Amino acid sequence: MEHPQPPPHHALDQRLTDLEIKASFTEDLVDHLNQIIIRQQQQLDALARELGQLRQQHHADSGVPVFRSLRDELPPHY
Repeated sequence: MEHPQPPPHHALDQRLTDLEIKASFTEDLVDHLNQIIIRQQQQLDALARELGQLRQQHHADSGVPVFRSLRDELPPHY
């Protein structure tokens, strides 16, 4: 029974280099995705603040509570 020959030194170096390149691209991608997530969270926070301001403005203008449960609403035929 023959034992498999270990790969030559050059092949191991090439595999290591390939893995380092992949790791570098992966790290860059993760950094890029993190920046996207940060921007999206900032946009969500801004939209939530704006929605809160609009609800307050609507409540102040109409004197009607802004959020009502649909369960509290009566159908038109009552």
